[in-house]
Amino acid sequence: MARGMADEQTTEEDLGAWRNHFLNLLDRIPLPIAVCSIDGEVHVANPAMAAEWGTTPGRLRGRSLRELFTPRAEDQIDRLVNALRAGRTSRYRIEVTWRGRDGAVRAGEFTIDPIRTVSEPVPVLLALLYVYDERPEPPPSPRGTVSVAQARILALAASGATTATIGKALGLTVDGVNYHLARLSQRWRVQGRTALVAKAYALGVLAPGHWPPEPADGLVDP
Repeated sequence: MARGMADEQTTEEDLGAWRNHFLNLLDRIPLPIAVCSIDGEVHVANPAMAAEWGTTPGRLRGRSLRELFTPRAEDQIDRLVNALRAGRTSRYRIEVTWRGRDGAVRAGEFTIDPIRTVSEPVPVLLALLYVYDERPEPPPSPRGTVSVAQARILALAASGATTATIGKALGLTVDGVNYHLARLSQRWRVQGRTALVAKAYALGVLAPGHWPPEPADGLVDP
């Protein structure tokens, strides 16, 4: 019995150490991140998330993401809620707006990852916020203005490759691929991967008449 108690104490100490490592890492990530309950209540927020509100992480604890951010489309929230109720743990993207610490309306996109653990049957939500650039985007040139990496992402997306496959082919994380796709969608004002690929062909970013798809020549790397 004594040995069992000692093992249990060691496990608790290990879990505490890993929790501290996680919190320290979270503090150093420049991307706004929050860990929330299934109903959107903030358990942990990093300084980057708190900075969007001009406050400290501790003051965001216990507040609801629905209180802090306004979704652009309520159906995105409905899809997330229905999926969570059905036990699905796919990744979801929700466009949001909020009023920053300077009073200006800001816009961005949440990537919501439901995470299940063995000890907790109800998932927690890992919410990553990509803040759209406040500066107005320049109008696209007749052939589009994308980086070489973005053009290669578009070409692979046009071939039907999944986000994970694109990331593996280009040495990017899944979040990195999603970030580029979200930035292009916002710049070109289109929704969905199909429309994004169609716009890339319309702007001459992807070369017509080629299979598998490939970027057109003469791309500008901003």
